[in-house]
Amino acid sequence: MKALVINLDRDTARMAFQARQLGALGIGFARLPAITPDALDPPPDHPYWGRWQRPLRPAEMALTASHGVAWRAIAAGTDPVLVLEDDALLAPGLAGLLDQVATLPQIDYLNLETRARKKLVARVRHPAAPIRRLWQDRCGSAAYALWPDGARALLRRLARAPGPSDAVLSAAYDLRAWQADPALAIQIDQCGRYGLTPPIPVASAILATERPATRSPAQRARRIGAQLRMGLRQLARAPGAKRVEIWPALQPADGAA
Repeated sequence: MKALVINLDRDTARMAFQARQLGALGIGFARLPAITPDALDPPPDHPYWGRWQRPLRPAEMALTASHGVAWRAIAAGTDPVLVLEDDALLAPGLAGLLDQVATLPQIDYLNLETRARKKLVARVRHPAAPIRRLWQDRCGSAAYALWPDGARALLRRLARAPGPSDAVLSAAYDLRAWQADPALAIQIDQCGRYGLTPPIPVASAILATERPATRSPAQRARRIGAQLRMGLRQLARAPGAKRVEIWPALQPADGAA
């Protein structure tokens, strides 16, 4: 499985890091130039960006638009693709897992990361790979595998409601979504939680700006509706599911240090 790495032109150190760790894993990749807020189409003040459950930062809009470029490329192809943000730290078993899942049926999306929050997953792993059905996630879009059918479903959702990239993924209940267990990626800003030394310094462009505080009435209504859907989904899946924090494979890939 090939990878697409979302990377801003100015972040050359991050791209060099990704090239090293993907090379060590034997995963071929292409760089996907990340969209910047000044290049957004439609621009940040367009009503399109107000369709989510809260106002979005321009950096969030740009990251979502960048993932959208990846989704369009995958939707136009026939094979699953590994999508990475350039601050993803990958574990050694990733290439093997990608080989295992590439030809499995009934998969649209495989989340590879964890981020210190519980997920609602199936109690039983897939019989052919260390993955679990993912019923409810809450955050994370730094490392995932996406199949063409899943990419097309996400593009339809993105056309209706352009939220933060991880929220769009988490709310896509029409996807046949799975979770790697153990997780085989974390964002570098999570290294401290999992006892790892960050391989490179990183700072979040999204967190560098304040989140707009005022929701419109329509956004508040969407938020309430989304929370209700989430609660109903958890109740419906409760008999065969569990809420757990997925722990990562702790050893970083060769070349990551």
